Amino acid sequence: EMVGEVLSVIKNLIEEGMTTLIATHEMGFAGEVADRVVVFDKGDIIEIGSPDEIFTNPKTERTKIFLSRVLKR
Repeated sequence: EMVGEVLSVIKNLIEEGMTTLIATHEMGFAGEVADRVVVFDKGDIIEIGSPDEIFTNPKTERTKIFLSRVLKR
């Protein structure tokens, strides 16, 4: 319940024009509010792109594996 409230506040701030940098495993939320998605693996950036690029056509195998696991939930 608290997570939903926090996500709602963040979404409202973004809609008001505030620049944000968010680290999250909430991929649905990230896809909805992000201009750009950065995927990290063990501290290294492995992929950068728009939400559409990352979620519909990930370039790295590691990103594909991660998304297949977290988007099943």
